Amino acid sequence: MHPALSVILFTVTSGAGYGLFVLLVIFHLAGIGPAMSQGELIAHGVAALGLITFGLLFSTGHLANKKNAWRSFMRFRTSWLSREAVFAVLFYPFAGIYGLSVLLQGAEIGPLGMVTGLIAAILGVIVLFSTGMIYGCLKTIRQWNTALTPANYIMLGVATGAVAYAAIASAFDNATAMHAGVAIVMLLIAAVLKGIYYFWISRVSGPTINTATTFNRATVRLLDTGHTAGTFLTDEFGYDPGKNTTDTLKMAVFLLGFIVPALVFAAVLTGAPAATAWLAVVSSLIGVGMERWLFFAEAKHVVRLYHGDQHT
Repeated sequence: MHPALSVILFTVTSGAGYGLFVLLVIFHLAGIGPAMSQGELIAHGVAALGLITFGLLFSTGHLANKKNAWRSFMRFRTSWLSREAVFAVLFYPFAGIYGLSVLLQGAEIGPLGMVTGLIAAILGVIVLFSTGMIYGCLKTIRQWNTALTPANYIMLGVATGAVAYAAIASAFDNATAMHAGVAIVMLLIAAVLKGIYYFWISRVSGPTINTATTFNRATVRLLDTGHTAGTFLTDEFGYDPGKNTTDTLKMAVFLLGFIVPALVFAAVLTGAPAATAWLAVVSSLIGVGMERWLFFAEAKHVVRLYHGDQHT
């Protein structure tokens, strides 16, 4: 599949935003870690909502007619895209009430703020799951049609959110070993899941040109493409970056997305300034951006079987 920059920016930024918000609510309401001031709580919330909002705005970039964006809400019963849109909108009022409670009451919010914050956090996870299922439910693309797809979307969002959470805490001189430790653990889990995903998609399985044409007793090869120039199908579904490119980028994903941020936080645990966590934020976002590009570039639609590919 041809990677769309707007979708990459959308999923990376909004994923980090939802992950940051979920961790904010959990740490705040459960009293995990050092107590946060009203200013720090507001900073976490504004950063999370900013990332989410910018991400949703980026998502409209690949629409040919942006006036039709409202149609994405109309198929909630059958479409994961519609569910993502509905839950993303539902998230805002609950997150807003939680934020207003913090603004008016400080860190010690009342029951209404707690309940709405918890609901918003749950909706955030549901949005990440729905985003992953937009791709995970497609049986026509073997690389996406797995439970690993939504699992990776959720964990990458939480991991980048944990990195951002630690960086923001450092800006308020409130970062502790707990922040670095949580970030390292989340990065480790996300890296393991990503590694499992890359291993799984490397195993050739599923439809082949033989099963597509029902000629199963001999080798099948394409003699005529049926067209003399590129088409929408060949441009969008036939995108092939090449194995050398994908292998190089996979190493970059693990290096920038997981290893460098983890090393930064390990340095913080051993005495490095907490503010260096911002280096981990930049590195992780670049790494996850590369991961998302690969996610689309390595996806092979079954239509490619009718354009000469031997397997998906």
